[in-house]
Amino acid sequence: MNQNSSHSNIDLRAMARQVMTENGFDPDLPAAATQQLAQINQQDPLRTQAADTRDLRGTLWSSIDNDTSRDLDQIEFAEAQPDGRFKVMIAIADVDAFVPKGSPIDVHAAKQTSTVYTGVENFAMLPEELSTGKTSLLEGQDRLAVVTQFTVTPGGEVETKDFYRALVNNKAQLAYDSVGAWLEGRAEAPPKVAQSVELQAQLKLQDQVAQMLRQDRYEHGALNIETIETRPILQQQEVVDIRRQEKNRATELIEDFMIASNGAVARLMEEKKMSSIRRVVKTPKRWDRIVELAATEGEKLPEQPDSKALNDFLTKRRQADPDRFAELSLSVLKLMGSGEYILERPGDPEQGHFGLAVQDYTHSTAPNRRFPDVVSQRILKAVLQNKPNPYSDDELAQIAQNCTAMENAARKVERSMTKRIAAVAMQHRIGETFDAIVTGVTPKGTFVRVQKPVVEGLLARGEKGVDVGDKLKVQLLSADPRRGFIDFGRR
Repeated sequence: MNQNSSHSNIDLRAMARQVMTENGFDPDLPAAATQQLAQINQQDPLRTQAADTRDLRGTLWSSIDNDTSRDLDQIEFAEAQPDGRFKVMIAIADVDAFVPKGSPIDVHAAKQTSTVYTGVENFAMLPEELSTGKTSLLEGQDRLAVVTQFTVTPGGEVETKDFYRALVNNKAQLAYDSVGAWLEGRAEAPPKVAQSVELQAQLKLQDQVAQMLRQDRYEHGALNIETIETRPILQQQEVVDIRRQEKNRATELIEDFMIASNGAVARLMEEKKMSSIRRVVKTPKRWDRIVELAATEGEKLPEQPDSKALNDFLTKRRQADPDRFAELSLSVLKLMGSGEYILERPGDPEQGHFGLAVQDYTHSTAPNRRFPDVVSQRILKAVLQNKPNPYSDDELAQIAQNCTAMENAARKVERSMTKRIAAVAMQHRIGETFDAIVTGVTPKGTFVRVQKPVVEGLLARGEKGVDVGDKLKVQLLSADPRRGFIDFGRR
């Protein structure tokens, strides 16, 4: 597929590959990994499944992901218990069954650390024959998985947990937008859901349990933050628009289940005294600036970082001014700083995840897309088999450092391509006027975000006297797809 724009001769896919290489990624699979892939394609790992593997193919598993996703990492199932509690089962694709530690594909994945989504092409961490094929929990396919099972109280607390290997079969591959609209009562059930009363009941139960989990996290100080994500709209292989991806009850359902599952895995590793990689967002270093930001909205935050107080402020602002809430969320996120991966050894003081208000958190639910999750899966399987940790502390520390560095590099790639895609979409609209909001005032310039389409750019004219949060009328002055520059002027 050629992503050339017929008007601008901008090959966005070639540009994406170049940006990937410039930021330290290798988009191509090495020869040794290609040879390993050929050998994997000749094997049937289902024949060599462990003796303790449970056959759960009859369970009503389902997945919810983006409409176009093929690299499905997890499927879910929930069940009400007689005592008023709820059993939740999360089956995670068993990538380790295909990709042993230290094998050529594993070495390549360890360097890349994640799948990078550029909007025009996905650069997969694992060969796509695996991540969208043999290790993907695709509908109607028998797959090996590692299951995290836990109970949830009516108050949303996660209690007992269990872990085991299983053979599973995804009964319904569903999409966020259609399931979310149905759960919220905005649309009819999508066809697969409409055809099955059992699936309807199952999804509504999952939604109920997820909302309980979410409410409990909020009560403990998890941040109610809204982020803005966009995706390009392509027509005849040309970028014609930028659309905002909205959160809904379906995205929240998966998010809440994954947070609970990741927490359960982290607590198990702690109990078994296994070193592991943790995902942390440390206490914000720029809390003083967050306090100032709240003061401009007429609210007072404590002098010391307090996630519960911050979430109460955010919740109040969401209700008071929903139009500006995404911009406020963006400011708070930037002031909190990005997350990082760290080695956590048994007995180390817990650093926790400030934004999620949890002390025990690892990444374990997306091994097709993230390397830390592959590592966590191997450690978890070692626990289940009463074997020693497959990784030394030095190995884990090095992996954590590299994953953090490459995650930052991936963000640069995605930001760079988002700007270029936006410039392609906007280059035919020079001179048009848009409603915008000021998102940043920095030494490098003043930046604004247009709401429709969701595009950011530099306020190159009329920037004096404006501040973050100001709403303006702006005119598009220029759009340069090659450099990803978009300039606006104040009207």
